[in-house]
Amino acid sequence: MPVVRNKRNAAEAHAGDIDLVRRALTRDADAFRTIMQTHNRRLYRIARAVVRNDGEAEDIVQEAYVSAFTALDSFGGASSLATWLSRIVINEALGRLRKNRRASAAAAKIAQNSAAQIIQFPLNTSEDPERTMAQRQILHLVERATDNLPDAYRTVFIARIIEGLSIDETAELLCLRPETVKTRLHRARLLVRKQIDQQIGPMLLDAFPFAGRRCERITACVMKRLGFPG
Repeated sequence: MPVVRNKRNAAEAHAGDIDLVRRALTRDADAFRTIMQTHNRRLYRIARAVVRNDGEAEDIVQEAYVSAFTALDSFGGASSLATWLSRIVINEALGRLRKNRRASAAAAKIAQNSAAQIIQFPLNTSEDPERTMAQRQILHLVERATDNLPDAYRTVFIARIIEGLSIDETAELLCLRPETVKTRLHRARLLVRKQIDQQIGPMLLDAFPFAGRRCERITACVMKRLGFPG
């Protein structure tokens, strides 16, 4: 039953892609907006995984959209619209990276930005500032470890772990064999885990902070139980 459901969902998604492309080819503004709103996050993350620079990743996605929309009539539906757009973004990002590496100043800038944030992960907007700070510290560790992965491993890690693509989808997107995806993913996980392990020790000194709201809450409860006025 799940297989049938998955096939039905894939067929519906394919039909939706074809309809969106057809509408966009007639210059339907809403179709363009829908395409971008649907795929912006994934495309940005993929571009960011390649170039490791927030602003440049945005530029790449914009350029990729322009290229894609200019050649929209070449979308035949053999792959999903998401995969088709992602390939364009990867090609644009790799081209930009090669261009940057040919210029020593640009290459130096990329190296300096190696610790930049890679992804804005959603945070639990708790009222507890200590928990929020701890979340940010952990996410920063993951972002930095991901950013430091070699290019070949980083793109696979982003596609599989961050975007949640399947092995086959990742292989199709990156033009790799599924076995290669599995190998690179395994290696990427080991490298990320190693980097986090090396950095987590100092962070543990600040883990479970006993201050702020938690301290006030416990103190107030105990004082109340002891019969002191609030």
